[in-house]
Amino acid sequence: MSFAIFNQGGPLMYLILAGSVIGFGVFLERLYHLHRARINTERFMESIRSLVRESRIKEAIELCHRTPGPVAHIVNAGLASHSRPRAEIREAIEDAGVHEVPRLEKNLVVLATLAHISPLLGLLGTVFGMIRAFMTIEEMQGVVNPSDLAGGIWEALLTTAFGLLVAIGAYVAYNYLVARVGKMVLDMESSATGVVNLLAGEEAGT
Repeated sequence: MSFAIFNQGGPLMYLILAGSVIGFGVFLERLYHLHRARINTERFMESIRSLVRESRIKEAIELCHRTPGPVAHIVNAGLASHSRPRAEIREAIEDAGVHEVPRLEKNLVVLATLAHISPLLGLLGTVFGMIRAFMTIEEMQGVVNPSDLAGGIWEALLTTAFGLLVAIGAYVAYNYLVARVGKMVLDMESSATGVVNLLAGEEAGT
């Protein structure tokens, strides 16, 4: 789409464009954050199990500190409470999880909002364009060239088309990130259960 054609869509085109830039920035930031937080959960938990079974809790905690991501953070919370009863260990892990999940989901609402409002902004621009077209018809007392009218209509429809393109991109990006977050949350839940059972077993002497 050339700038001349883009500009014919009216001022709302720039508002939709601004939203698309913001959405793309959010997508890249979230993608980078989730990439940094991703670890090999199975390998990490196997290392934790080995250290705990050898009663090397301090080294297990240090491993958590060296490992990025929410899984390591909630495991660290459980290890820090290893001498407490099972219920308190689980509570400490759940408290850590309450803080970790919002970090993973940070700014995803921006993409969801963009996916919803971009088509509406595009439709609004089209409505304004159609209003102008019919006002022109009224001013000319109905004597208009069909080609001129068609030109005004396609210009009015530009905002709807652009809004839909931005919305589709935002929706795809949102669902992709939600799927990534969902997988991490499952890893967190699995690791939480594993560390609770491990520490409770240690406490019981099994």
